[in-house]
Amino acid sequence: MALRLLQHRADNGTRSVIAADGDAAAFVPGATTIRALAEQAIAAGTDLATQVRSAGQGATVEVAAELAAGRLIAPIDHDEPSRILLAGTGLTHLGSAEGRDKMHRAAADKEALTDSMKMFLEGVEGGKPAAGEIGQQPEWFYKGDGSALRGPGETLEMPAFAQDGGEEPELAGIYLIGPDGTPHRIGLCLANEFSDHVTERHNYLWLAHSKLRQAALGAELLVGEPPEHIEGASRILRDGAVLWEKPFLSGEANMSHTLANLEQHHFKYAQFRRPGDIHVHFFGTATLSFADGIRTQVGDAFEIEAAPFTLPLRNPLTRAAEQPVTVKAL
Repeated sequence: MALRLLQHRADNGTRSVIAADGDAAAFVPGATTIRALAEQAIAAGTDLATQVRSAGQGATVEVAAELAAGRLIAPIDHDEPSRILLAGTGLTHLGSAEGRDKMHRAAADKEALTDSMKMFLEGVEGGKPAAGEIGQQPEWFYKGDGSALRGPGETLEMPAFAQDGGEEPELAGIYLIGPDGTPHRIGLCLANEFSDHVTERHNYLWLAHSKLRQAALGAELLVGEPPEHIEGASRILRDGAVLWEKPFLSGEANMSHTLANLEQHHFKYAQFRRPGDIHVHFFGTATLSFADGIRTQVGDAFEIEAAPFTLPLRNPLTRAAEQPVTVKAL
């Protein structure tokens, strides 16, 4: 199996990094964060896997037990959360237009293609350009900064004003911008790109509002060449029982865009190439419980799992208290 990196926080707050390969896992000597390891690899002109190997091997560890104990945190963070940008692309997976089209069809001419379907078909036609070429640009959205990022086991909190809190099981690319402005993909994570689908369904122009929500990352950062095919399951648990479950697919074999094309159209903007920044980019999904008529409620739990990741991503759903906003003129 490919190398997976995890961030560990002991009960006393001490930070460490774990390297896992197959069923074997051990602490990386001297490493406290994955971001620091990536910075070292960039400075050394090497890759992350080589940097981890050069550090040697520390004490072995059972990652499933550490997850159960709550000691595994999101695999990327920053001392300044504002230096992390959360964004994503939609309508990128084969079949992903179906659920979106259902949401938007009622407001569209039944004889015409919705904007969602048009964008999806453009991606099918031009989202996988030949090497060295630039393909069709995808839908793009902003989710927030690092303050909205959650790790395994943490709650996903919808705002008091939210009309829905729905899961989006997918992959997220984690990037570090090098000192010269070069984006470096340091790995992929399982992710729940949590959204408000009721708000989005009301009017497609409210998509931007629906995406300004928290998001969760699984504990494992998959390092190296991304798998072509990833197959897993997404489920919602209510009162300890499975309310809804469905398989989901990702990886380029199941997408209408290449990762390189999605990356090109994100990092072509100079403001997204600021040295030292972290980017978490959600690559999209074709599987939504909302498209099957499911409405989540406080107390539900989302669960996402997929090989080659060995640990599930579980997050309970909650709702924030009312937070009245007053704008004062100066």
